[in-house]
Amino acid sequence: MARILVVDDDADFRESLVETLQGLGHEVHEAPGGAEALRQAGRHRYGAIFLDHRMPGMDGLETLAALAARMARLPPVVVLTAYASGSGTIEAMRLGAFDHLTKPVSRAGVIEVLERALRADAEAAAGDAHGTQDAGPPATQAAQPEADEGELIGISEAMREVHKRIGLAAASEAPVLIKGETGTGKELVARALHRHSERAAGPFVAINCAAIPKELLESELFGHVKGAFTGAGTDRPGCFRAADGGVLLLDEIGDMAPDVQAKLLRALQEGEVTPLGSHRPVRVNVRTVAATHRDLAAAVREGRFREDLRYRLDVLHISLPPLRERLADIVPLAEHFLRRAAAPQPAKRLSAGAARELVAHPWPGNVRELRNAMERCHALLRGPVVGPADLDLGRPAHADAAASAAGADRLPQDWIDGPLPQAIERLERLMLAHALEQAQGNRSLAARRLGIHRQLLYSKLAQYGIG
Repeated sequence: MARILVVDDDADFRESLVETLQGLGHEVHEAPGGAEALRQAGRHRYGAIFLDHRMPGMDGLETLAALAARMARLPPVVVLTAYASGSGTIEAMRLGAFDHLTKPVSRAGVIEVLERALRADAEAAAGDAHGTQDAGPPATQAAQPEADEGELIGISEAMREVHKRIGLAAASEAPVLIKGETGTGKELVARALHRHSERAAGPFVAINCAAIPKELLESELFGHVKGAFTGAGTDRPGCFRAADGGVLLLDEIGDMAPDVQAKLLRALQEGEVTPLGSHRPVRVNVRTVAATHRDLAAAVREGRFREDLRYRLDVLHISLPPLRERLADIVPLAEHFLRRAAAPQPAKRLSAGAARELVAHPWPGNVRELRNAMERCHALLRGPVVGPADLDLGRPAHADAAASAAGADRLPQDWIDGPLPQAIERLERLMLAHALEQAQGNRSLAARRLGIHRQLLYSKLAQYGIG
């Protein structure tokens, strides 16, 4: 049996969660807000804490930061929210949260996360006994991230895992390697990491290693002095020195020429760069984030990429899923892009038929392709509603197979012409039933196919009376 603290201003939800935890045999304390949570945490040692994100007065993130500052070792804190956002997830993980879940949380979801939390707490306690106490999260103040995260918004479980990884990486100074297909938003991940890190006040500098000829790349990275080569009429600091005190994104690192790779490795190892034409090294304080759509392990085997450089860059790893594996994010992203294109005017609306086409499309260009499609609709469409024919997706011959895989046979005309909320509900029912059928009733597999968390799947199944 463990002692657990539940912190939530919603009395009904708090009592329900307390009842669930007590039914599992645990001693449960409750607090209606952050101030009371701090008082109770000062009097008792908890094996885990369930903490609501949005509360009046001291909110969940402020409470988490205060707990981390006051406690010698922060117990596993599971942050709960009914208003999931990328920035909230990233910030919670950066501040030391054990996990970040969306309400409603099923009983199975509570059991699963609590088992992991208590196991982590026991391992941490064992480490304390052997004198290896964790220093805890480095940040103790809740930052105020930007509200608009662009293409990083997403409710799918795949993107929530990305947000969590960003939060964990933001609390560190280690190099990060971001891997994902073209158009998935690798630079946006790097910018979010910078924005939520201790280096947020420093510069963010990005360089595309594939877009610059190798003859110029060395100068762009390390700088040059006047007269270093023909045309070098003035000194140039280079990206490393421009990013001093901040973050340097090495985009498409997998396309970097081998001779530049060797010089980059030395700069990373020594923490200094030598401008072209100079013999004086310059110290730099830079956190490097590399991004690529290539398989660096395969490139190492083929002799196209240095193995020692790969290990230097790939300390923390973030993998971005392609849009076709994020079905739950497609319509929310499309609506976001329509709003952004129309601002400050009212945005165009998606018809049910258009939503169906978007979900069925394979999106080889990923989020970038979706953004371009919505900007095209905004520019060319005169009416207020986007229909299937307005999307002009140029779907290939195998699109029908893709539509079937997405669980979306062609919708009846009354769906397309009817109100959008009811049509979306029908589409959700169809996709849920299809995913369960394809997964042979395995709900965890069905949730992965749909790109949503199991808890959301359970909620939707109960809402529609499926299964």
